[in-house]
Amino acid sequence: MGCGASSPMPIGNLPNERSSLLPTSSTTLNQQLDLNQNPKRDRSRIVVPLDELVQNFLLVWLDEKFDESVDDYGHSIKQLRRTVNRIETFCETDECIEYILQLQNQKILLIISGALCETVVPRVHNMTQLYSVYVFCQKKEKYEEWGKDWSKVKDIKEKTLPPNHPDLATSYSNIGNVYKNMGEYSKALSSYERSLEIRKIALPPNHPDLATSYNNIGMVYDNMGEYSKALSSYERSLEIRKIALPPNHPDFAQSYNNIGVVYKNMGEYSKALSSYERSLQIRKIALPPNHSDLATSYNNIGMVYDNMGEYSKALSSHERSLEIKKIALPPNHPDLASCYNNIGLVYDNMGEYSKALSSYERSLEIRKIALPPNHPDFAQSYNNIGLVYDNMGEYSKALSYYEKAQDIWKKSLPTNHPYIALVKRNIENVKKKM
Repeated sequence: MGCGASSPMPIGNLPNERSSLLPTSSTTLNQQLDLNQNPKRDRSRIVVPLDELVQNFLLVWLDEKFDESVDDYGHSIKQLRRTVNRIETFCETDECIEYILQLQNQKILLIISGALCETVVPRVHNMTQLYSVYVFCQKKEKYEEWGKDWSKVKDIKEKTLPPNHPDLATSYSNIGNVYKNMGEYSKALSSYERSLEIRKIALPPNHPDLATSYNNIGMVYDNMGEYSKALSSYERSLEIRKIALPPNHPDFAQSYNNIGVVYKNMGEYSKALSSYERSLQIRKIALPPNHSDLATSYNNIGMVYDNMGEYSKALSSHERSLEIKKIALPPNHPDLASCYNNIGLVYDNMGEYSKALSSYERSLEIRKIALPPNHPDFAQSYNNIGLVYDNMGEYSKALSYYEKAQDIWKKSLPTNHPYIALVKRNIENVKKKM
């Protein structure tokens, strides 16, 4: 394959493991997975989900006693408006549910009082537009067991928290997680930094939750391409963990993994490989043999070997990752699609185009089952399949797939995103060959 700037480019990707929106602890943290591709090609990255989702991201608050002039409510609304653009409040249950029903194409975060949650949540839980539910109540313990039966109930909070209470830091962290998963990195960064500010005031200087905050901030910087800031944040997180946690705690593996991702993104492959292998060593000690985090490590090691041109080692690592994912995950989980995509990437780099095509098509099949229409990962699949057809000389098929990728990326990515330019070049190049 050519390696000049005008060459078509396959894209390697594994989506970030999503952190829980339950209260964040040192064991429910974000972790970076390698998103980049062969060093001979432009280094681009996929951003997920995007402007369309952000425009439809809405917070709905239902409470029979809601009154913004009351301190509890007024303070909470003021805090939320620092992060969330759109907030709608309701006192009447039926009016609120009718409103939610009308918003078929939007993403809703629902805050609901403890008095109403047990009757309202069963009525709205299966609505696709409902993203998550937060219960705002007087006695948290009363609803914790009930909340376990409803997967979209992400947090249960007691009213009247002081402005620097650690639970507020958790809430900001959770909001940051939502924005990060939507690809709104500047908003995620703002939420994570507010969480860190509160934790610095409320917690001891080497508390594990401070390490969580630095880790989350590092992840956002990495996604934004600000690698030196990401590395600094990840290293600060690791320093705290060395003080606060026992040796071989799984969170050390997370830190080494994330540091490895930054080195990989900076093109320092030997340092990346060293960090990834350190992470894998800890995980082998700390985790069960088929834990999904082990698959993460094998994936990331495989991506480095691929970038170093050691394709047999890369293929072995990716296949080990896939073996674990098949055991640890449901049969059509999006991470399986990413494994097949990365295996296809290695075959593509080896010039084994029929095997690459088979892997890319398997990845696409899973994504069609697991992901919503126009998810950016579809564009990744279409671009990579187009590349294989391009390399095989089937230019009309290549053009068709490139155009599908372009349509999705134009809908889902900022106009200045590198992938927009990448697929445009691919289309221009293949047209010249026809």
